[in-house]
Amino acid sequence: MTILYNIKMIVYDPFWATLKAKGISTYTLINKYNISSGTLDRMRKGKGISTLKIDDFCRILDCRIEDIIEYKND
Repeated sequence: MTILYNIKMIVYDPFWATLKAKGISTYTLINKYNISSGTLDRMRKGKGISTLKIDDFCRILDCRIEDIIEYKND
């Protein structure tokens, strides 16, 4: 018997749009706010990040969680 599951995932598409809207580059995140390039790479690849990092991004970008992540029911 094969069981198929719906894949549900968090995506970071809003994050990249928010960065652009706020005029903040990944270079600035890395060098001014000490965000690791590894964190940004994980986000580019759709991998998980900690809620602490999401909190950091909300503070840095002065935005809401919805401006960083989105839940997509695939």
